[in-house]
Amino acid sequence: MRLLLSLILCVCCSLAYGQSGIEGVVKSKSGATIPSVNVQINQSTKGTTTNNNGQFRLPLNAGTYIISFTHVSYQTYHDTVKVSDNQFVKIEALLEERTEVLGEVKIEDRLEEVNEVSITKIDPISAQALVTPFGDFTKVLATLPGVVSNNELSSAYSVRGGSFDENLVYVNDIPIYRPFLVSNGQQEGLSFVNSAMVESVSFSAGGWQPKYGDKLSSVLNVNYKKTKTFGASANIHLLGGSAHVEGTSGDEKLTYVAGIRHKSAQYLLNTLETQGQYLPKFTDFQALVNYQISDNTEIDILGSYARNRYLTEPESRETEFGTFNQSFRLFVGFVGQEILQYDTYQGGLKLTHHFNESWTSKLIVSGVYGIEREYTDIEGGYRLCDVDKNLGSNSFNECVFIRGIGSNYDYGRNTLEANIVNVENRNEIILDDNDVVEFGLGYSYQNIEDQLNEYSFKDSSDYVTEIQALSSENQLKSNRYTAFVQHTHYFSSKFNSTYGARLNYWDVNEQLLISPRVQFSYAPQWQKDVVFNAAVGLYQQQPFYRELRDFNGDLNRDLKAQRSLHIIGGMNYSFKWWDRDFKFISELYYKRISNVVPYEIDNVKVRYYANNDAKAYAAGLDLRLSGEFIPGAESWFSLGVLNAREDVAGDGRSYIRRPTDQRINMAIFFQDHLPGNPTIRVSLNLLYGSGLPFGPPQDYERRNVFNGDSYTRLDIGFSKLFYINELKYNKKRQLILSAEVLNLFGTSNAISYTWISDVNNNQFAVPNTLSARFLNIKLSLKI
Repeated sequence: MRLLLSLILCVCCSLAYGQSGIEGVVKSKSGATIPSVNVQINQSTKGTTTNNNGQFRLPLNAGTYIISFTHVSYQTYHDTVKVSDNQFVKIEALLEERTEVLGEVKIEDRLEEVNEVSITKIDPISAQALVTPFGDFTKVLATLPGVVSNNELSSAYSVRGGSFDENLVYVNDIPIYRPFLVSNGQQEGLSFVNSAMVESVSFSAGGWQPKYGDKLSSVLNVNYKKTKTFGASANIHLLGGSAHVEGTSGDEKLTYVAGIRHKSAQYLLNTLETQGQYLPKFTDFQALVNYQISDNTEIDILGSYARNRYLTEPESRETEFGTFNQSFRLFVGFVGQEILQYDTYQGGLKLTHHFNESWTSKLIVSGVYGIEREYTDIEGGYRLCDVDKNLGSNSFNECVFIRGIGSNYDYGRNTLEANIVNVENRNEIILDDNDVVEFGLGYSYQNIEDQLNEYSFKDSSDYVTEIQALSSENQLKSNRYTAFVQHTHYFSSKFNSTYGARLNYWDVNEQLLISPRVQFSYAPQWQKDVVFNAAVGLYQQQPFYRELRDFNGDLNRDLKAQRSLHIIGGMNYSFKWWDRDFKFISELYYKRISNVVPYEIDNVKVRYYANNDAKAYAAGLDLRLSGEFIPGAESWFSLGVLNAREDVAGDGRSYIRRPTDQRINMAIFFQDHLPGNPTIRVSLNLLYGSGLPFGPPQDYERRNVFNGDSYTRLDIGFSKLFYINELKYNKKRQLILSAEVLNLFGTSNAISYTWISDVNNNQFAVPNTLSARFLNIKLSLKI
């Protein structure tokens, strides 16, 4: 650490120098900072954009300049600034929101792209308007092309054929971790991101810059609020509730935002096929405090605690499956219970310092401590029979032939304790009007202790047909070292490129990785507003604990990093339709993956074979059209086409489908309101995904040979807004009463399959379905 800090200090001292120009911050009239604002010198190619905190720096020679500030959601603002030699002029620009008046009230939601290649900017208001069972922020990602989340009870998602463990998540540049042992979607609790605290969100489904990390599939970068005004919200509904508060000190040096959420899925889980006593309780608390130490230095402190408890005592389930001509019915009676406990403490500190007008440096220290327990002791006796579907028969819809009688027994005592500490330094240096260099160094210490004790058996007609036992104790202590450097060059206001590389070393497998990446963005001088993007890069993911552990619970410490080559080309087209703004985005991608670690998905738990014995590829097309189909309300349509396959050495087959190979993925998010009265609104969320592959568990030769059922879900919500202060249309103070119908079609979507044997040892895949139709009532207050 001393060597690392000494190197940083030496580089800082050698690069510090003075320049002239302008710097400042861009805010809305309410005091909130605005990211991604274009700052342009009139009649010049010189310009920049504001960062996630609304700040910008633009070196200029001495002189007088007219500066324009433009943003799709705000009115254009102009300012005249006089710059002297060796001086940076500080300014503050206040932008007014761009409004579409409908009768008396304006309703706005935005989802737009930023200038970075393959980065999508998501407005938090859109996530709050999305109808979901628990208000999880990550569910808005499922409406984007290339993102798959076929489980309303889980916040897990896969991107472009990748696994659930291949997604990076940052909150204010601090890395975020999910629980490690989670095996069922309804046991996962809340997603980390609290939508009430969010100020800005960036998401990349591939081809991201070197500064963003070493996973294979995606990056979600979230920034929590730093507000200068007081605000609060609270909501309560049948599945839980939440509250948040935000504000600032009298001298405005300290800002804060904090939120608490509670999720109780008991009523929703009672719609599952398995009947019993469900007592799930998930609670989390988060807070972000920012303090301005001086004009050049500020500190962010993020803290979070998540307490997840899940108790179930299943009693029975009855499932009918097959076809109309050959229908089967499975009845299971249960005895026992399942107790799951997850406690996760996460936090971080980010110190930001401006050495001079051109150089910004960040020191980030973060950590996570997790304690997880899974206790299972359940026995189920089952009966499998043929069902008479002859409408003229006296035994219609009754069991007419018993195919199998038996029992299943599951026992588990699994515990895990994880300690992870990260230290990272990031720097951004503006060399001149057209060049920006970013670089950083990082270190991570990880200590994970794991105890597995599982036992299960199946018997059919009084003889045991399958026994699985697992007992192991593991401890993994390791050190990871990372570094990155990248250079962005603006050839003109229409063409820019970013290139660089990441370095990664892990002392367990002693593998040094170098990952070069390059991006291009070009906007030709056409009458139509079109931007072409391209990216090529190598992404290498060092194994984490879950990848190292095989089906027997043993760790393969020689496991190498998985490699993925991303090749991406896309086009963004902005246009006017009905005198309103619309945007069409298309992106072609190809990922060539080597050193692949094969895995199976059991519900939302990923089980790895812990061997680099496969290669894979993923290719596809993502399309999205967004805009104000109804004036003042943003909606969008997404379509993803994917082909993800892998070739496992030694299984006697060539390329087969990967577990997350969803060929077609479509999503619609649509908002509407009564004509002339936008206080009465409707929000619709429709998801469709073609069937995912599956096969018998732990059957290496028959992995993914079958195609599962498609996933279809429609959620619809109706809301009425009441303004509760004298200023009639102040959007900040409102009471919202909502009624939501979840899974309006009542579709029986399958998340996994239970394999049952009959008396002849023939296997049957019985689908485990998700929640049925459910009515949720919600009351929300915003001030």
